Amino acid sequence: MHVFRPVGVTGILPCIYHIHGGGYVMGKVSDYDPLVRPLIADLQCVMVSVEYRLAPETNFPGPIEDCYAGLAWTIAHAEDLGIDPTRLGVMGQSAGGGYAAALALMVRDRGEYALAFQHLIYPMLDDRTCTAPPHPYAGEFVWTGQSNRFGWSSLLGHGPGGDDVSPYAAPARATDLGNLPRTYIATGALDLFVDEDIDYATRLIRAGVPVELHVYPGGYHAFDVFADGPVSQQARRDSHEALRRALA
Repeated sequence: MHVFRPVGVTGILPCIYHIHGGGYVMGKVSDYDPLVRPLIADLQCVMVSVEYRLAPETNFPGPIEDCYAGLAWTIAHAEDLGIDPTRLGVMGQSAGGGYAAALALMVRDRGEYALAFQHLIYPMLDDRTCTAPPHPYAGEFVWTGQSNRFGWSSLLGHGPGGDDVSPYAAPARATDLGNLPRTYIATGALDLFVDEDIDYATRLIRAGVPVELHVYPGGYHAFDVFADGPVSQQARRDSHEALRRALA
């Protein structure tokens, strides 16, 4: 576990439980240091990031259980960490967004804890995207259909698109999305995940979950990180302000 706290700030603070991205097969917490430190300084919050095991060395359910164990540790040590567990939500980008959504489902179903929000940035939610007809425009840049199939196959330990995939692996497989925390979803119009992200947001809304959805024109996967044009800047501002409201 990695704990980030604003320099010189004392007292009890809200907390973001963060899960990094990397297609389920790569990435580490330190990759996000340049994003994390300015964020927590401005939002005046604590961030706890989990270093979960990667596929294919560890298949499902190992990584999501790591995420759940990290959340349990965070809540158990809330007093020592100086965080308010009633103002604790989960955030993730890409595969981390998929794990964040899966964790929200797991937390709801196990009933041991509660999350104040889920903040999902171009989340990787549905293995069936690998077997769906190709999108005419999306998925040509950064994270392609070939990458997606490799990531899902590595996590599941078998090919994607079958009938036996758990919603704790692919949250879009969940049949009941009720009683989940308030949700922020952002994706790009050219992101391979655009259809699954919009569909998940729509189903959450129909289940009565408060949802804020953004689809950014011209946005490919991780456009807000790899580019610094007006659309990327707007995406970062929207995400930032949504977190500020959620942590309040």
